[in-house]
Amino acid sequence: MADASLPLLPTTVVGSYPQPDWLVDREKLLSRLPPRVRARDVWRIPEPFLEQAQDDATLLALRDMERAGIDVITDGEMRRESYSNRFATALDGIDLDNPGSRPGRSGRPDIVPRVVGKIRRTRPVEVRDVEFLRANTDRTIKITVPGPFTMTQQAVDDFYGDETQLAMDFAIAVNEEIHDLIAAGADVIQIDEPYLQARVEAAQQYAIAAINRALEGVRTTTVVHTCFGYGLVVQNKPAHVGYPFLEQLLDTSVDQLSIEAAQPGSSLDLSVLERLGNKTVVLGVLDLGTADVESEEVVERRIRGALEHVPPERLVLAPDCGMKYLPRQAAFEKLQVMVRAARHVRSGLQLPTGVASR
Repeated sequence: MADASLPLLPTTVVGSYPQPDWLVDREKLLSRLPPRVRARDVWRIPEPFLEQAQDDATLLALRDMERAGIDVITDGEMRRESYSNRFATALDGIDLDNPGSRPGRSGRPDIVPRVVGKIRRTRPVEVRDVEFLRANTDRTIKITVPGPFTMTQQAVDDFYGDETQLAMDFAIAVNEEIHDLIAAGADVIQIDEPYLQARVEAAQQYAIAAINRALEGVRTTTVVHTCFGYGLVVQNKPAHVGYPFLEQLLDTSVDQLSIEAAQPGSSLDLSVLERLGNKTVVLGVLDLGTADVESEEVVERRIRGALEHVPPERLVLAPDCGMKYLPRQAAFEKLQVMVRAARHVRSGLQLPTGVASR
């Protein structure tokens, strides 16, 4: 569903924004890449003052996004050690004291949550995040939650003996959280599912059913983000990038599909956008594999390349992935370039009736 208040070619962020150095120890954070279990030692602020510090960092992030001109903003995920672990480890059925080990996307072992009982959500996890964001901006706001398929792939199952059932219980927990997030004021809900591209065989078996269960009864704009990993920290991306599990997402009830396209460059055939039905595409037009700030002309070229395959009414512009590992100044300048490029491309388009032109 479209937000009539947004301009053509609206801009957004995928989720995370760089956390200040006074909030997290970035060297420790980078050493986890990213943590799947809790990593409380990355926080520089003592526990009694941590929530207040995270609130302050959130205000910095959202003001940066507003100053840059971003149309759909997030809280920058300032309160998270990773995109997934804060939610996953808040669920009943997880043994926090005895984690497991499982190969990650790169093939190296990851320390991951161990499932020892039925997965249940016993309390809201991100509701206060949305309430805080809603109270501090009048922009369209988005909140991200980890996807049920990815959480299943980031866990050791010592209870179910059936990944499909584990994924469906993760999906129920995500669904309960999403409904509370909408009630708290979220305009857009994004489910992060990067592991769709790394574990295609399992994705074929149960990812669609799990995503649809997570979105059951949801009546606001929804996004699924899928990618090949943070550009600055994932060095072994496919040489010839194609999305092995993308067109299958046409069978989900999601409104928008968010993919990285800037770092892959010419190795990603954008004609795939023509095969995504009526889904809106959230297209990565900022390369996060480098802290170098690309020129406006480069970003415009990426936007125009996508417009050869998808109409502007179904295109949203974003960085490739979360900006967590970038220097803050580089992240801010990249967002500014994206906003300027969007405005320039937008100014040359013939606007459909009723579409905002700002």
